[in-house]
Amino acid sequence: MQHSIPLQPHSGLGIASFIISLGAGLMLLIALLIAGVLESQPGGLDEDSIAAGVLGLILVLAVLAQLLALGLSIAAVVQVGRNKLYGILGLVFSATGLIGAVLILLLGALLGS
Repeated sequence: MQHSIPLQPHSGLGIASFIISLGAGLMLLIALLIAGVLESQPGGLDEDSIAAGVLGLILVLAVLAQLLALGLSIAAVVQVGRNKLYGILGLVFSATGLIGAVLILLLGALLGS
């Protein structure tokens, strides 16, 4: 007689947190690449330009999305009766993205003063 292990369905919250954290991390990476390219141009990136404002807005949106993903992933990890794989992945990716964004903001503040 063969005993099968019942499979738990994946948590919808975990899948959502995983997708949001990947998207926010990608937004952050693209914003940093664009900022690097604009800064390397002759004259650099003017702090009062529209491009600098848009890059700042993208950075803030990415941080807010990472916070949302962090909350969803915590909810997915504590959810009973669901597979926690995507919740844990979302937790790791969103925490890593938040730490990276905070370090970038601190580095920018230190170099700007």
